[in-house]
Amino acid sequence: MNLRDQFEQLCLLFTNDLGLIGSLWKEIETKYTEKGRHYHNLLHLENMFRELDAVKSNISDFSTVSFSVFYHDIIYNASSKSNEEKSALKAVERLSELGLHQSDTIIISDQILATKLHQKSEDQNTNYLLDADLSILGKDFESYLAYTRMIRKEYSIYPDLLYKPGRKKVLKHFLELDSIFKTAYFKEKYEVQAKSNIAAEIQLL
Repeated sequence: MNLRDQFEQLCLLFTNDLGLIGSLWKEIETKYTEKGRHYHNLLHLENMFRELDAVKSNISDFSTVSFSVFYHDIIYNASSKSNEEKSALKAVERLSELGLHQSDTIIISDQILATKLHQKSEDQNTNYLLDADLSILGKDFESYLAYTRMIRKEYSIYPDLLYKPGRKKVLKHFLELDSIFKTAYFKEKYEVQAKSNIAAEIQLL
């Protein structure tokens, strides 16, 4: 199922207003295809869903996690430090229009905000979301290098002089975590490769 159909099916659990669903999808599509989005685009969402589908049976509320995937990077500006906060606010605003209960929009907002620091959560669904978001880190080195090039393009406004120390800081933060991945499934699948990839990138910077 493509992303649009998936989003529509998700929304139909809460409303039959196809016009509203269509306009919400259009906004998501427009935002994720903005010029300058080389990595944080629709393909990133597709990859996250592919990862999450494999562990769907472990996720107690797949619809809230799915909304968190769709909205977690809806606002993305390489020079901003508040993308997650803005994305969470946008999600709450749009999903309230859709008729989600406030308790659900609070969960989704919290999940999106968790993608800022990637700390282990007490909520296991959030941990699966975080792990899917970072799954690229544990792919084969060639895929990982392609990802690093896309990220560099997103930050092309910054010269190497500024980019490299900033990127190193982010990468070292990941290596300092007890574990990059928070769930047993993703840790087993990607942790070793991710640490190796990150260490190799630090050497290249």
